[in-house]
Amino acid sequence: MTEQDPRRAVEPTTSTPTPRSNFASRKGMWSKGAGDTSGYGGLQRDLAMPGLSEPPFDDEHDAIHGRALQVLPGLTGARFLFDRGELTIYVPREQLPETVRAFRDDPHLRFEVCVSVSGVHYPEEKGAELHVVYHLLSYTHNRRVRLEVTCSDDDPHVPSIVATYPMADWHERETWDMFGVIFDGHPSLTRILMPDDWRGHPQRKDYPLGGVDIEYKGAKVPAPDNRRTYS
Repeated sequence: MTEQDPRRAVEPTTSTPTPRSNFASRKGMWSKGAGDTSGYGGLQRDLAMPGLSEPPFDDEHDAIHGRALQVLPGLTGARFLFDRGELTIYVPREQLPETVRAFRDDPHLRFEVCVSVSGVHYPEEKGAELHVVYHLLSYTHNRRVRLEVTCSDDDPHVPSIVATYPMADWHERETWDMFGVIFDGHPSLTRILMPDDWRGHPQRKDYPLGGVDIEYKGAKVPAPDNRRTYS
């Protein structure tokens, strides 16, 4: 009789990870000081980042988790989050270049493609206000994984991964353009959406929504803070 794989003897986790304690509350849909034209001015939400998940997850993600710890001992103690069938690995930013190389080159991982690089801004999460999220795809094994790196507003630096994934070039430029994350080692970190002389980074949550009327086909659209506010 063949011995059963112990991972198959355990039901995969389907529960949502326990969130960390709330770090802030938010009222309405938009940033502070702007007119709320959405009609959601009475909405109030508690903000909390998801906590940590412990394996077993499922066969596919257990294989990624186990192999990542084998080839990257520095990830021991890192936060793994398994939620809604997706695995996120929180990588210390100084380990990011080594991590993406291993995820691309190791035959048991073989994530050949970085599908996207994107930014997120959590101004209430002190010391980790800026997050950079990497979605990796393995053609060889037909699976995906998400890597996430954090940095602070005061030190918004993350190593570039363009040397490993050249297709990340314009994704990193867009993340810098929109969020202000500086990708050290990028070959040409310049604006890609906004004009070269634009000030600020428009997708940050502390970026002002108002103050500039938009010109479109000869007409002017009022800035958000001058539009009608619904109470």
